[in-house]
Amino acid sequence: MSGRFKQPYRFASRLVLLSTSLFFSVSGSTGAMAAEAIFDELRFGASASISNGNSHESGIFPSATVFFDPLSSGTATTWQQTILEPRIYLGASVGTGDGVDQVYGGFSWTADITSRLFVEIGLGGTVHNGELDDSNGKGPDLGCRLLFREQVALGYRVTDNWQILATADHSSHANLCDGPNDGLSHAGLAIGYKF
Repeated sequence: MSGRFKQPYRFASRLVLLSTSLFFSVSGSTGAMAAEAIFDELRFGASASISNGNSHESGIFPSATVFFDPLSSGTATTWQQTILEPRIYLGASVGTGDGVDQVYGGFSWTADITSRLFVEIGLGGTVHNGELDDSNGKGPDLGCRLLFREQVALGYRVTDNWQILATADHSSHANLCDGPNDGLSHAGLAIGYKF
């Protein structure tokens, strides 16, 4: 842990402060301005490692993610349009304990099951500060600094703006670079505010 962030709680508090400031500054906009907002959704969550053995990370992983909708995926009327018009997301998660910190981004697609229940999948990449090949059994050996990242969520729209989600994500290098490929796998809960 000493070679990574020496003060992970300081980084976490900065992430929360920045995300909260962003949320209140954007949500304080008028209705007309909210329709023209750059941000489509702001999401906060917490997860835990679901890996076993040496790949398991202790602690929890608070996260903040912002979604953008430059292709207007919310107006898609067919499944073909939905596939061709994903949202873009950028986020970060902070590992407490011996967890790995990540900054990630990618594309996200949403499919409605009912008017309130939906499924979301995301594909992208992540940059992390975990061990590459020398953790000595104290967490995952990841092989590369840049990894592929997949995520899935089952969500429920509480109101037109607020939603809660059960989330899962996995990151690995798909054996495309030398070294170990223990990967990172997490599951958790999140709350999102759509503008």
